Amino acid sequence: MSTAGGNRAILAAGAANLGIAVVKFIAFVFSGSSSMLAESVHSLADTGNQALLLLGGRQSRKKADADHPFGYGRERYVYAFVVSIILFSVGGVFSIYEGIEKLAEPHPLDNWWLPVVVLLFAIGAEGFSFRTAIKESNHIRGTQSWIEFIRRAKAPELPVVLLEDFAALIGLVLALLGVGLTVITHNGIWDAIGTLCIGVLLILVALVLGFETKSLLVGEGANPDDTTKIRNAINSNPEVEALIHMRTLYLGPEELLVGAKVAFASKKKLADVATAINAVEASIRAAVPIARVIYIEPDVYVQPGEAYPTTDAIIIRAAD
Repeated sequence: MSTAGGNRAILAAGAANLGIAVVKFIAFVFSGSSSMLAESVHSLADTGNQALLLLGGRQSRKKADADHPFGYGRERYVYAFVVSIILFSVGGVFSIYEGIEKLAEPHPLDNWWLPVVVLLFAIGAEGFSFRTAIKESNHIRGTQSWIEFIRRAKAPELPVVLLEDFAALIGLVLALLGVGLTVITHNGIWDAIGTLCIGVLLILVALVLGFETKSLLVGEGANPDDTTKIRNAINSNPEVEALIHMRTLYLGPEELLVGAKVAFASKKKLADVATAINAVEASIRAAVPIARVIYIEPDVYVQPGEAYPTTDAIIIRAAD
């Protein structure tokens, strides 16, 4: 659901941003508003970002090979991180540069009504895109707050689109204020200030997006709820004496790796241990369906103070 919903949100945002970019640039040509130029570049960058997110989703579906035995699921994180860099540089830094240039040489706007009409149209279009992203996010957000959803979501597309659309709406309001104050006061400095505010906003959003995506790139484990479900699934097996330790890692938004050292009775036959491991794997997948890659290492549980057996425990990889 997250993939399909994410694609719908991306396509809605991409279509809106492309159309908005064109009309904003036309408004800049006829009015000379630096806010409109900053907003047109911002929308064009956002359009490219949607294309990158779609490309990342496509690349992540490539089959595992010898060079990438765990697949390409993290491609989605890579492209989301690239989006944050583009938003920071092309969107934020360019807007600040344009605002500083306009501060040095402020001038009144020509055909001021045109950027106002375009901005109002853009607010409506971005609002539609933002509404679509909210609707698709609500399918998987559950009871989480929006901040928790953005911070904990493992599929990057919806948080990226949400942050982009939110920043775009705030940026449009800032641009409208800058243009409006310039028209009222006949002082182009307000247009420049609006442009600077848009640049600062985009940089802040890019930093938040980059920080969250970096965490996924480095590697995150399962959330607390899924971790508890996996532990319970292992410990509920009657053949398991103890769960010694466990590690989890997201290989992609919908693929979780689980590695665990599990204690079985010391006199258990190898065939019985293998059967028990298969049952444990089935229980884990039933509890957490995205746990697709599972490695179980059988061992013998040793009470504190006791010595380990002299022979090494046999390591068994259960069949997928």
